[in-house]
Amino acid sequence: MKPQVFKQVIKTDNGPDITIETGALAKQAHGSVVVTCGKTMLLGTVVSSYKSTGLDFLPLTVDFREKFASAGKYPGGFFKREARPNDGEVLTMRLVDRVLRPLFPKDYHAEVQVMIQLMSHDENVMPDALAGLAASTALQLSDIPFECAISEVRVGRVNGEFVINPSFEQLEESDIDMMIGASADSVMMVEGEMDEISEEEMLDAIKAAHEAIKVQCEAQLALVEQVGRKEVREYEGEDEDADIEAKVAELAYDKIYDIAKKGSAKHERSAAFSELKEEIKATFDEETQDEKGDLISKYFNKTHKKAVRDVLLKEGIRLDGRKTTDIRDIWCEVDYLPSTHGSAIFSRGETQALATVTLGTSRDANIIDMASQEGEERFYLHYNFPPFSTGEARPLRGTSRREVGHGNLAQRALKRMLPDELPYTVRVVSEVLESNGSSSMATVCAGTMAIMDAGLPMKKPVSGIAMGLITEGDNYAVLSDILGDEDHLGDMDFKVTGTEDGITACQMDIKVKGLSYEILTNALMQARDGRMHILGKLTDTIEAPREDVKPHAPKMESMEIDEKYIGAVIGPGGKIIQEMQKETDTVINIEEADGKGIIEIAGTDRDKINAAKERINNIIFEPEVGSIYTVKVVKMLDFGAVVEFKPGKETLLHVSEFDYKRIEDPSTVLSVGDELDVKYMGVDPRTKKQKVSRKAVLPKPEGWEERPPRRNNDRNDRGRGRDDRRGGGRRDDRRRDDRPRRDKSDD
Repeated sequence: MKPQVFKQVIKTDNGPDITIETGALAKQAHGSVVVTCGKTMLLGTVVSSYKSTGLDFLPLTVDFREKFASAGKYPGGFFKREARPNDGEVLTMRLVDRVLRPLFPKDYHAEVQVMIQLMSHDENVMPDALAGLAASTALQLSDIPFECAISEVRVGRVNGEFVINPSFEQLEESDIDMMIGASADSVMMVEGEMDEISEEEMLDAIKAAHEAIKVQCEAQLALVEQVGRKEVREYEGEDEDADIEAKVAELAYDKIYDIAKKGSAKHERSAAFSELKEEIKATFDEETQDEKGDLISKYFNKTHKKAVRDVLLKEGIRLDGRKTTDIRDIWCEVDYLPSTHGSAIFSRGETQALATVTLGTSRDANIIDMASQEGEERFYLHYNFPPFSTGEARPLRGTSRREVGHGNLAQRALKRMLPDELPYTVRVVSEVLESNGSSSMATVCAGTMAIMDAGLPMKKPVSGIAMGLITEGDNYAVLSDILGDEDHLGDMDFKVTGTEDGITACQMDIKVKGLSYEILTNALMQARDGRMHILGKLTDTIEAPREDVKPHAPKMESMEIDEKYIGAVIGPGGKIIQEMQKETDTVINIEEADGKGIIEIAGTDRDKINAAKERINNIIFEPEVGSIYTVKVVKMLDFGAVVEFKPGKETLLHVSEFDYKRIEDPSTVLSVGDELDVKYMGVDPRTKKQKVSRKAVLPKPEGWEERPPRRNNDRNDRGRGRDDRRGGGRRDDRRRDDRPRRDKSDD
């Protein structure tokens, strides 16, 4: 029996409508939905345990996977099946997670797993823009406690007009690529890249996206009403003890307030807070400590958060003693590592990043192999966050989702500032050596200087800053260059990167509802002042890109040839190109594109690169009719000389073209090794060989008259006249058509 299906359609201004439906698939999940747009179909499911894990946080897992069958493709690799998520899938998981997580009850600690799967792909629809809608709808259809419906959309701008959920083609033309996550009431997440737009333009893009999200939230609620809203499940919340909470607040608040007000360094205040926490615990008897130790810690942390926030709002003093707009001390250095192609250190307070640049050929491009997208990245950035950067000891478990996300943000901040015609593949690696807030923005700053140190023609330097927010009612404080503790205790983490002329990337997570656009505007303008201050520190260290790459770095030259010469350059079995690489100590890549052969030549010695280019130019050389060339005699013959345009490009200079006068012996005029100018006359139609002339470039002798060439018809006429005089008229009068013909089809 076919199940009953419930459906809602979301109208869109551009592109196909979006449909959300439930009732047919994955009915054992606690909530499931199919989101369809064009031929793209996402299956979103959610399941949550009915028992608490006993942890003091929400164990939420968001998974997004693209099935290769959705696009009629095979997975790459030996096993031919989907394995661990690729970076693109991880980035989508993070986008969804960051919007969902704050909306679960703070005391809900049961395990939650949200899974979104791309089951069918439409090349005109970007599936990551629909993942938030699928996750939220599945939650709305479940009995899992969740505050309100949310959704996410991508916003672009093409020809000055905002486009919601643009296609891949539209995105190529767009100067904005932003993902916005929001509920009907509040914007909660922003991430994207831009082409140096203003703060006002960025706010306009957020507002345009929010209007589309409101429609999608309404559609979710309408679908739930069709199906029937499930009663929210009962769950085991956290233990509470009002007496312990009051006692901890009374004992700890003033002391925490005083420590926070001192403006000390990270390790000093951490030690002071830890010592105070142990003092508070010691005021309770052993039995209470054993039974309620976790509650004491919980209430201490709660009091800690309130006291630190109050110091900021009431005193305007931050944990390290700065004012709200102050930037920590900065020092920078470039060319720190002697063997890399480019390197730079950026230190800001207790955050430090060491960036390196490696230059390579097209063979070193990062391959993108996803169901929804294929291609190459010629610029990419990797971010590493080792445990020692925060004074911790923990095992390394591979690249974390956080590292993927922070690296992607820094990559998006910098990539538009590298020219499209750059011949290199560029890999930037950021090693975070210390961290106390905004290591991703330190990566942007270190990456900028390392790129300029590498001698790459960066259009403009880019700086980045992380902004924070503390709110209490109508009172609020925007914080520039936040610390790690301020990120944890605050209501917003807003990272902005840009040049002196505009924003290139951003990432914003808001932890409170109802953040006004007024506050957001103030944060953006304060961020711009901070970015300009940091940018000045970068340009004081290295004002402009170096004029050339390092002596030990590969130099790269590119050239285009007609596709018909590709085989000649490569040679049989690759013989010619391999010999060329060996003799010139270079690496040569050839790719065919749009009827052209794109050649890359890489090496550390420019003279050798130029030698390889000359070899290729010699191979593809073809003289132009009427042009004059300097040639070299390589061989003498009885009837002329063999001359060479370029090595391997030879032709015959016939003795009749030596001079205007008759030459009996060519060796009396030319010898092997002589260089002379000749004019290229084209291909002789009679001999089908190239013809060159020395006499064509010599001055004509006085009184010289060019004899008109004899025509074959004239010669035949003269022949027929002789035949007539010899009595051959009878033969000529006989028609050739009267003679019997041989049927060639018998051959």
